[in-house]
Amino acid sequence: MPRFPGVYVAVITPFTADDRVDLPRLRAHVTWLIDQGVHGIVPAGSCGEYATLTDGEREQVVENVAEACKNRVPVVVGTGASSTRDAVRWAEHARRCGAAGIMALPPSAYRPSRREIEAWYAALDAVGLPIVAYNNPFDTTVDLVPELLEKLAQLENLVAVKEYSGDVRRIPLILERTGLEVIVGCDDLALEGFVAGATGWIAGLTNVVARESVALYDLIVAGKREEATALYRKLLPLFRYDSRPTFVQAIKYAFDLVGKSAGTTRPPRLALDEIDRAAIASALEPFLAVAKN
Repeated sequence: MPRFPGVYVAVITPFTADDRVDLPRLRAHVTWLIDQGVHGIVPAGSCGEYATLTDGEREQVVENVAEACKNRVPVVVGTGASSTRDAVRWAEHARRCGAAGIMALPPSAYRPSRREIEAWYAALDAVGLPIVAYNNPFDTTVDLVPELLEKLAQLENLVAVKEYSGDVRRIPLILERTGLEVIVGCDDLALEGFVAGATGWIAGLTNVVARESVALYDLIVAGKREEATALYRKLLPLFRYDSRPTFVQAIKYAFDLVGKSAGTTRPPRLALDEIDRAAIASALEPFLAVAKN
């Protein structure tokens, strides 16, 4: 049985007008996501702008999300960091907060050797929490190819991979070679990913269209391919922003459109231009009535 089936949301980090982490709004948003039917929450990922948070802010984000999710849905905490020491520290903090697992990027400060990648994940494995390895070769210098995952899968606690390479052909190969759970990492490959054998989805734009995302998953699991495809095509104009560098800005702008401001993104992320704002407004328009509730 998969450890992390269903729709997990890589939750945003809301900020106040004076650029402080808005913890009450964060807790309220997590509660809303759970009420919409999502299966889990992932704080402190790239969608949550972890790299721009101070250590104190990041601790508060994880602790508040864990409290909001308590006894309702599991939490999988992002451990992205530049050093092994820091990644392990965030994993240990996640364990103290009662997390069900961690989502672990590979080293990101420079291009590591394979031996260093293996040592990185071995250090995280020693913490004792289930690990979702996060393959994001666009934002790191590492591509966790199936051959490398086959080696990493020998670690006791590495149980899944969030696959964000964009190559859906990898999913069957990973399943064949490793036995790891595969979790879709690209919103605009969700349907294809599940058809290829993925059992979970860590989603970004689902922050805004949670109910529709869960409905898509339910249709796929029920084998209602035609209905799932129709809903997926309706969502795709919005979901395609998940694969762009401006995905966090897109989500936060969508929040503005539904009247649930989450503040701006922190630099170096800048506000969207007029073209993107218009495109997001158009993509979100079919869902506005639901998203505002």
